[in-house]
Amino acid sequence: MSLRDKNPPFKLMPIIVNLDVVLAQRKMRLNDLAAAVDITPQNLSILKTGKARAIRFSTLEAICAHLECQPGEILEYRPEPGKKK
Repeated sequence: MSLRDKNPPFKLMPIIVNLDVVLAQRKMRLNDLAAAVDITPQNLSILKTGKARAIRFSTLEAICAHLECQPGEILEYRPEPGKKK
């Protein structure tokens, strides 16, 4: 049974957050990034797990500046198979 079958309290979106991948590539811990961009580790964890409903552009800018990456390295659009536009 997948997460989609369990009727989660939040709507799953086709936006995938790859922050954990970028952090691993940079050999950086979540808490270190949180301190560097002045965001709580809890809020950064919510973003990392894909449970965030939104992200401020200023936060995304700070994350990208600190990790020296592009927003597309962190966020990915992956539509559900068979779902029409």
